[in-house]
Amino acid sequence: MSSSTPLLLTPESSSEQETLSEAAPNLQSLDELVEWCLGGFEWTQFFQAMTVSAAWFIDGQQAIISDFTDAEPTWHCTSVANTTCSLSSNACDLPASQWAWDGPSDNSIISDWALECASSFVTGLPTSYFYLGCLLGGFIFATLADSSLGRKNLLLMSCLVMSLAAFATAFSANIWMYSGLRLVSGLARASIGTCAIVLATEMVGEKWQRFIGMMGLFMETLGMLSLAPIAYALRAASWRNLYLTTSLLGIVYSALVYFFSSESPRWLLTQGREMEAVAVLGRIAPKRHNSLKCYVSSLAPTLKEDSSKVSLYSSMKDLFKTRRALKLLLNVMVLGFGSAMMYYGVLLGVGNFGYSIYLGLTLNGLLIIPSYFTSYFLMDQLGRKKTLLGSTTLSSVLSIAYALVRSELKSAGMVMELASFFCACMAGNVLFIYTVELFPTRMRNSATSMMRQSMILGILFDPILISAGRRIRFLTFLVFGLAIGLCGAAVIFLPETRVVRVSDMMDEEDQGTNNANGRSIN
Repeated sequence: MSSSTPLLLTPESSSEQETLSEAAPNLQSLDELVEWCLGGFEWTQFFQAMTVSAAWFIDGQQAIISDFTDAEPTWHCTSVANTTCSLSSNACDLPASQWAWDGPSDNSIISDWALECASSFVTGLPTSYFYLGCLLGGFIFATLADSSLGRKNLLLMSCLVMSLAAFATAFSANIWMYSGLRLVSGLARASIGTCAIVLATEMVGEKWQRFIGMMGLFMETLGMLSLAPIAYALRAASWRNLYLTTSLLGIVYSALVYFFSSESPRWLLTQGREMEAVAVLGRIAPKRHNSLKCYVSSLAPTLKEDSSKVSLYSSMKDLFKTRRALKLLLNVMVLGFGSAMMYYGVLLGVGNFGYSIYLGLTLNGLLIIPSYFTSYFLMDQLGRKKTLLGSTTLSSVLSIAYALVRSELKSAGMVMELASFFCACMAGNVLFIYTVELFPTRMRNSATSMMRQSMILGILFDPILISAGRRIRFLTFLVFGLAIGLCGAAVIFLPETRVVRVSDMMDEEDQGTNNANGRSIN
């Protein structure tokens, strides 16, 4: 909320006057105050941002762990001389004495619980429940980070509950217990990515937010890539060991968040907790701490007035009652739906590509890393809007082309698939940064959560498409291509944020639309 008078108070001592004279003299708003303090980039800020961003690493592991634990193992005929048994046969049509699994029977839930003849609905239930949990959890917890609980507390709670649920999953007795625990894990996971990217970017000035946001997404890629070697090392062991290993990492990380991370100073100020915000800013940006209290004190009455209006669902109400915010939200949700269907569809369906699941996940995972650097460069040169439109369009064209030629031109088809996935990665990278920049602090977490909910909704269709793609080979990527292409057109209706400042309060944002002098956030 803007103030009609400068935030700078008359100092009570000459030393304070000297300190304040070095600061910007015309700070008029909460956003300008925080930006002035966080505008520089110190190692304490980097440490805080990276500690929070590491949550993406844990998130990435749990997102695709079912690729390995729920995979259908290979099997072999027990007798070469047996003419009724061949690898082209359906194991369900053979007597149990004529075939056996290649590895230990507890290597996967399929072999552990004898689900080889179960319907695709039953075998796909754990993954579906996990993403259903993500969908429900997003709606349940979306507003907590913007209202009463805050960014840090919600991130801590989500990581800890998800990790404990993963730990308990290792002791599942059957597919139903296993699916239920995956649902709980999904519920907790829903807010991790959103809290991590919002909290990390709010620890730095605007010109560094794009870099920090990309680093968080990069951590998710490292989490996904780390799972392949861990799963390969444990390939001769029970699938339960993979859950135990990853869950323990999550529990340790939760302890690190509790002891070493701080709450967002931007969020604390919107809640009227100015002294706590001063303390946090003093720790992560100590150079300007001496004069900070004076500025905050002048804004305190306004902050208290605003914080008294904040309720549990106030940020969500602002999203839906403000026409401009609602328009932005609907467009980023459409973009999230299409880009996630393509992105996660490839990662969850690597077993359909005709080569090793370890190789498939590694090849596609390695492509995500250069996509960050490419996205970062193109956003700087072309802006968010053009980069997002170009990446979704190119991914769509390549995906549809792959669907049509994959059976005739295998090598060319693989190149098209990888290129299409690379473009989808860029689209996802840009969309996260774009969404954070489009919305003010008070509703930023809720808006990003809603965007992620649309992504989860898109992912829920992936298991069905992947299963159907085993029978109709061109169908999966044809739908992926159409989805990301059609949904990508929604970016046309979004404003460019490369040279437009993101306001801190909705009132400020509305005022800012009438001001042609927006600050660059490159």
